[in-house]
Amino acid sequence: MTETTASPTGATAYKERRYGVATHAELAPLTGLEMLEAVRDGRLPAPPISQALGFDLVAVEAGRAVFEGETGAHLLNPAGTVHGDWALTLIDSAAACAAHSALPVGQVQTTVETKANFTRPILVDTGRVRCEAWIVSQGRTLITTEARVTGPDGRILAHGTSTLMVLKPGG
Repeated sequence: MTETTASPTGATAYKERRYGVATHAELAPLTGLEMLEAVRDGRLPAPPISQALGFDLVAVEAGRAVFEGETGAHLLNPAGTVHGDWALTLIDSAAACAAHSALPVGQVQTTVETKANFTRPILVDTGRVRCEAWIVSQGRTLITTEARVTGPDGRILAHGTSTLMVLKPGG
């Protein structure tokens, strides 16, 4: 995936996004927010699933994460609409990153449960969709989040919740 940025002179620069998995040594000194900022900014690779499904982390702050993705023929189910698991994966990814953004150095999280409600069909030509997720409640071992997937017109296409477990170092 190619990311475009405008230079100070107004010219467009193209930066190829790297995909892969960061090493433990790269991640060990970073808080969750620092790690996600590094992925967003291209200093760490974006996860391979982002490349396969055509979505990326585009914004992150403490307790909040935003993904955007493009629909396309590679996402269609037998009925000719974008497969619901694509939207569910967007919700799960944004929710996990919202939770991860609140973690200190040495802690990670994993999804316990993600639920989604699909409110409108996502079609091959829907275009760029946005998924925003935020923390609803954060405890020592569980974090709950909410997320919304919206179309280019701002209408809600899907929404959901996720519960994530905080994992301590070595545990």
